[in-house]
Amino acid sequence: MPANTAPPSVKKKGRRARLILIVLVLALVAGVGYGGYWGVGTVRASFPQTTGSIQLKGLSGPVDVRRDSYGIPQIYANSDEDLFRAQGFVQAQDRFWEMDVRRHMTAGRLSEMFGAGQVKTDAFLRTLDWRGVAQREYDTQLSDETKKNLQSYADGVNAYLEGRDASDISVEYAALSFTNDYKPAKWTPVDSVAWLKAMAWDLRGNMQDEIDRSLLTSRLTEKQIDELYPSYPYDRNAPIVSEGGIDPITGKYDPEAEPSATPPGDTTDGTGTGTGFETGTGTGTETGTGTGTGTDGTGTDAGTVLNSADGTGTSGTSAAGATENFNTQLAALSGTLDEIPALLGPNGDGIGSNSWVVSGQYTTTGKPLLANDPHLAPQLPSLWYQMGLHCRSVSETCQYDVAGYTFSGMPGVIIGHNQDIAWGFTNLGADVTDLYLEKVDGDSYQSGDGEKPFKLREETIKVAGGKSKKITVRSTDRGPVVSDRDTELTKVGEKAPVGDVAPDRGDGYAVSLQWTALQPGKSMDAVFELNKAKDFTQFRKAAEHFEVPSQNLIYADTKGNIGYQAPGRIPVRAEGDGRMPAPGWDPKYRWEGYIPFDELPYEYNPKRGYIVTANQAVVDAKKYPYPLTEDWGYGARSQRINDLIESKIKDGGKISTDDMQTMQMDNSSQIAKLLAPILVKLDVKDPSVREAQKLLEGWDYTQEPDSGAAAYFNAVWRNVLKLAFGNKLPKEVRVKGQCLSVRPADSTGPLDDLDQRVRECGQRDPEAAQPDGGDRWYEVVRRIIDDEDNPWWSIPRSRKDSAGKTRDELLQRAMADARWELTAKLGKDVSSWTWGRLHQLTLDNQTLGTSGPGFLKLMLNRGPWNLGGGEAAVNATGWNAAGGYEVIWVPSMRMVVNVGDWDKSRWINLTGASGHAYNAHYTDQTSKWARGELLDWSYGVNAVERTTTDTLTLTP
Repeated sequence: MPANTAPPSVKKKGRRARLILIVLVLALVAGVGYGGYWGVGTVRASFPQTTGSIQLKGLSGPVDVRRDSYGIPQIYANSDEDLFRAQGFVQAQDRFWEMDVRRHMTAGRLSEMFGAGQVKTDAFLRTLDWRGVAQREYDTQLSDETKKNLQSYADGVNAYLEGRDASDISVEYAALSFTNDYKPAKWTPVDSVAWLKAMAWDLRGNMQDEIDRSLLTSRLTEKQIDELYPSYPYDRNAPIVSEGGIDPITGKYDPEAEPSATPPGDTTDGTGTGTGFETGTGTGTETGTGTGTGTDGTGTDAGTVLNSADGTGTSGTSAAGATENFNTQLAALSGTLDEIPALLGPNGDGIGSNSWVVSGQYTTTGKPLLANDPHLAPQLPSLWYQMGLHCRSVSETCQYDVAGYTFSGMPGVIIGHNQDIAWGFTNLGADVTDLYLEKVDGDSYQSGDGEKPFKLREETIKVAGGKSKKITVRSTDRGPVVSDRDTELTKVGEKAPVGDVAPDRGDGYAVSLQWTALQPGKSMDAVFELNKAKDFTQFRKAAEHFEVPSQNLIYADTKGNIGYQAPGRIPVRAEGDGRMPAPGWDPKYRWEGYIPFDELPYEYNPKRGYIVTANQAVVDAKKYPYPLTEDWGYGARSQRINDLIESKIKDGGKISTDDMQTMQMDNSSQIAKLLAPILVKLDVKDPSVREAQKLLEGWDYTQEPDSGAAAYFNAVWRNVLKLAFGNKLPKEVRVKGQCLSVRPADSTGPLDDLDQRVRECGQRDPEAAQPDGGDRWYEVVRRIIDDEDNPWWSIPRSRKDSAGKTRDELLQRAMADARWELTAKLGKDVSSWTWGRLHQLTLDNQTLGTSGPGFLKLMLNRGPWNLGGGEAAVNATGWNAAGGYEVIWVPSMRMVVNVGDWDKSRWINLTGASGHAYNAHYTDQTSKWARGELLDWSYGVNAVERTTTDTLTLTP
């Protein structure tokens, strides 16, 4: 094989990589870690061949793979089969370890690679049966053309694997070989299909909110919980769709129709053409609220008082005792769910994406401009893989000329453009999951007045270096019993909050899951249909098949049209709103069907001339008959983007490609605009705190990496959330290691009796704890900010601190706590404080980089980078206020598409094209990404030719 030749633009990167490589090899030769000998050949053996020629079995003609100076490939072929076979080969060259781990995760087979530590995760994934659903999808739902493309892709992957030892595929296999004789198996089409289930899980909507609301009942009243989950502010943050409704005559959604909250058709026929729901909530009174204060500390007593659910100290038994066992089990379920985000990332209020499209009437190009940046957990390598798939001549036998972002392990392009249209995705956030309480009697569960037998399935989990483990999966008609996957969940709901007509609890209720992604669908068909679509009609047809995950799809075409479609399989509930676990024995809470595609909202060339989707509400709930969810993002990012666009186009202004790129990096903090003006006016006596307070004077609320004001404000915000809300929440949602002195939930003694307190420690991982500081919490604080005596502002007396009752007392306490927290983290001199030093991104390899030995982490992981942006900013570098300041989700890529003049489009990835540590393209885009830079995106033949540095020819 010819050697890889680094182009001049990456020589410095190459020298740095070689230096690191030498250090690594010296460490390995010295016997670090396992004591084995690795040489330069071991580390470089898996680097791909990128020049010359390779014979690829099964090709009908030659295929060219042109890579630019960042290793991004553009593939040219004469048939669909050759194109996708080459895509499989090239992605395996760069990313096969990532692909292999993904397919083991989706199949619940991680234990085969990593041993007994993954059995619990595998058991949960086997219970969900993603792989089985993907197999049924492939067998019964997908078109023959899609199956042919999947098979061609699999053939290309397997051609790469053929004749290679595992250590020649990726250096991680060499590390794995010290403890495991694992060998990669052949790739199959179903391996590709199953990855869509993993993405659907990552974007599943409000399941965590459903669990959290249930857990909160042990400490808070229904009214208090509602205050922490306020309604969407339609009057302030515009929904995506503001024009149109369902036509009462045709029964279809029409962008020109008058909006109506009345569904078409019969709401009781079970066809999914109508719906209705009732909240079914009770009533109660509140005479006080639990309060507390303190600071984080692992294993320390923060001296916090937590009152009973209603704050009175007398009704805790009914409010908390009745839910104690049920909440214990839900907390355990939440912990089990947290095992999956170790590979996919956290799921919280701040996670989402940005996309927007501006009509040519408002752009400097005269054609639409489209921007997209999906927000996901940082991963190394990035979730995305940039690529172009080009037929040398588009015809019936070679139908594709498309470029954009792909998933390693899946054929086609997920987000990008072809020669006619461009499209982007954000998460719609529809409520597509429901938890059900199940009354169990032996091998049966109650359904209505009778019983039904569980559907039983035996699974064997093979364990590297250990004995296989067998599990039995129980399923109801709705879905699997997820509570079986944890020893604490074998008995659920001993005292669950259910109505008087509930069946006898016996040994407790089980918990089952109904989720749209567990039904076979056609989402893989949609990928290829999007890649070939030429106009809005074909785009909507493809969107109709994009059933899971439910996404917001934006659109632009070369004729100047812009559009939006809300697709997805979204349930119609006979009763209930999906906010809390439902009684499985009551048929009234069944799903009646799904919202028909023709009745889902869409827009086409709206009068305002632009469309913004950033996880806000899709449509005003009062103007649309079907409930989509009550757990939208609250619109902080989307409204900021709306405002930025309006500020540019007012008085005849135009938006350029540069403007779109600048908007993506907007660091403005919406909560700072609300809170900072109050903070600077407080009469602070302590000179050290006053010194920090001065940082906020004249601050413009932007969160640049070098901003001391942003560092201090975000520390204050974190402490405000902790004092006002976090210390009053139950242990199941508080951060692990935060221990408080709290009043037992069933206590009836005086509220200020310090001797009645017990030590209670948080149980949730820092990335998932509450309050996370997302824009839901912005809305919570906004609604009480002018009510200076609101009970949430109160701080009770503790052994350490005096009581506080007002907003300003709590804010002053938070400012002082923030001052001393940053002194410990950044030093006493406030002039040296910067947001970037607190808010750092570290890129971890998602397997051995997080759980492997120290030398492997050093080898595989990169960083840190000091970042700007923040929670719910347009530049959404997310952090969890309960857990710390570290970056836990990011814009996983960014693109600005110049529609029609494609070669003037721009893009960037979080990391690089390569999944091989120490390859020049492992993280060669990350520093540019951190600075908000974008790379030129070559698409046309001539532009690709000009930017090509390496050409590999694949021959029959």
